[in-house]
Amino acid sequence: MERLPPGKIPVDILKEVVFKNLGATRKEVTLGPAAGVDGAVIDVGNTSLIVSMDPITGAVERIGYLAVNVNANDVATFGVEPAFLFSCLLLPQKTNRKMVEVISSQMNKAAKDLGMAIVGGHCESTPQLTHPVVVGCAIGITEKGKYVTAAGAKTEDKLILTKTAGIEGTAILAWDREAELRKILNPLQLKNAKAFYDKISVVKDALTACKTGGVHAMHDPTEGGIAGGIHEMADAAKLGVEVLQEQIVVEAETTKICEYFKLDPLQLISSGALLVAADPDFANSIVENLRRQNIQATIIGEFTADPECRLLENKEGKTQKLPRPKSDHLWKALMRQ
Repeated sequence: MERLPPGKIPVDILKEVVFKNLGATRKEVTLGPAAGVDGAVIDVGNTSLIVSMDPITGAVERIGYLAVNVNANDVATFGVEPAFLFSCLLLPQKTNRKMVEVISSQMNKAAKDLGMAIVGGHCESTPQLTHPVVVGCAIGITEKGKYVTAAGAKTEDKLILTKTAGIEGTAILAWDREAELRKILNPLQLKNAKAFYDKISVVKDALTACKTGGVHAMHDPTEGGIAGGIHEMADAAKLGVEVLQEQIVVEAETTKICEYFKLDPLQLISSGALLVAADPDFANSIVENLRRQNIQATIIGEFTADPECRLLENKEGKTQKLPRPKSDHLWKALMRQ
């Protein structure tokens, strides 16, 4: 039997196995597990709870910071402010008090910056782990029904991208492969690449876009990068999409790192960027308002009616199929000896 690729499991296994084993049916669950959707919606009285969970497995530096922000991002893509966090820290067996202090203090600062309370979880030393794993569960609260989902894109919606491709992947590799990358990056470039971690939050991006109006769907492209995130939005909405590669910004540091490791920046984990499907009449206003908040934003494409048609126009003007990552390209670099 073929082994699974590293990272997220293939969507067909999600649908054929995971989604068929979901326990009891509860009337409070308005939105349960679905491919391409970042979280669940649970209605309690006149309130909707937005709940999402994500692990941090491929990074060591600033792992606590990432755990808070990546989970907060998933709640924010519903247009809802993240409020609470549960966390599960799985630590290598030979870990010490210092590691617990470092991760906990990172989580504390990140949560305070976002106005989130860490309300519970679990922490243990786990046999056979080689590096720490942090799993988070974030919760936001909103009026009943007052949210968007990643599945809401409509035909002719404009596709907006905030910031740049490969943000998280750039930061992870700059820290974890620093010695190698000194060969191709000067000290300033390496410092800049490490600082990409500071761009990880999309809470401000998402709330700014939603307040402008006209937002039908949002999604943060994590594993699988920009290309994977676009496919997930299109899958969830059962639509096609046309994307202009020329409009997708790739920073110089990301480009150099991807060239060195032979990675596609569009398939590199991109936490920190946000994909927004917006009514064409609102798209330019959303971009303008994001830019007023000093958030880089660009219209990079449009959703279309045919779900079989997912196209990428490259920088030479040639059209090809939008690549669908089998596994995030970060793993190609991390597994390289």
